[in-house]
Amino acid sequence: MGGIRELLDSLPEEERFILSLHYLKSMSPQEIAATLGVPEKAVQGVITAGKSRLLSALNPS
Repeated sequence: MGGIRELLDSLPEEERFILSLHYLKSMSPQEIAATLGVPEKAVQGVITAGKSRLLSALNPS
């Protein structure tokens, strides 16, 4: 299994970017939405999907 960097790099660009803002830059979904000019629910959806994809990669069934 690869490292965290490889897992992040394997995500679609939008997920990788938003997760980086959220977890590495400590931005809230509301801040990310305002910065990108998109609905907060869309940002929350991307964070949820990206986190799920990372967890699945870390814990394959």
